[in-house]
Amino acid sequence: MAVATESTALLGAGLGWRTPLASGILQQRARIDVIEIVADHFLDAAGETLAELDLLRAHFTVIPHALDLSLGSADGVDGAYLDKLAALIERLDPPWWSEHLAFTRAGGMRIGHLMPLPRTRAAVAVVGRNVAQVARTIRTPLLLENSAAQFTLPGGLDEAEFLGAVVDATGCGLLLDLANLHADAVNHGGDARTLLARLPLERVVQLHLAGGDLDRGMLVDSHASAVAPAVWALAADVLAHAPVRAAILERDARFAGIGPLLDELDLLRARWPALQAARA
Repeated sequence: MAVATESTALLGAGLGWRTPLASGILQQRARIDVIEIVADHFLDAAGETLAELDLLRAHFTVIPHALDLSLGSADGVDGAYLDKLAALIERLDPPWWSEHLAFTRAGGMRIGHLMPLPRTRAAVAVVGRNVAQVARTIRTPLLLENSAAQFTLPGGLDEAEFLGAVVDATGCGLLLDLANLHADAVNHGGDARTLLARLPLERVVQLHLAGGDLDRGMLVDSHASAVAPAVWALAADVLAHAPVRAAILERDARFAGIGPLLDELDLLRARWPALQAARA
């Protein structure tokens, strides 16, 4: 599978498309470089939803982000879901698309949640097999996202080793979710910046940034708050060393208009040496 690299267009800083932000995004589109959509919301697009998709495509590069492909499932990939996803990606013609390193189906049943994978060689092999199946249908480069986990399953690899093994086995690039990385470090112990230094940063094509909430002592990736200082620090490290082509701010709740998110996009651009150089 082809991997997006430094030769891929530098898209810049953007937002996840959410209905409460729609009018603000369109009115302030000059301050937004790229849009990411939740692919699952558009798989059966028709009527007004299809018109919305075409409107976005007319104004932005639109990156699809899938939720339910279940790349870590030993059951394999759902062919009907894959075909719908392929049709959406063909319509949008994005430089890449993304999905989570997780499973959402097991034993023929849908779980309804992104479940963490055991960090084992067997899990790496499952992901490799499923990605190979996907690549036969979708030729557009696929990025794999690290997921946050409220618990970890037994395995012989730590997170850096696991992510490195997965990208080696699949040939995919990484969508590095820095809020997830930070939350896992807070919830399970460890230092996110030390882990970051051991990741295959040369394979990082896209970033996610978001703010979380503390719930009974756990940091939850709620996408409901401003980006935390610790996540901004991680972003500065990655943007200085990785060939990042796009970075997306995610907000799913407690919307306060588009203004605060535009301010965060400006903060993101200020921490991005390659983007500043390209626009100098």
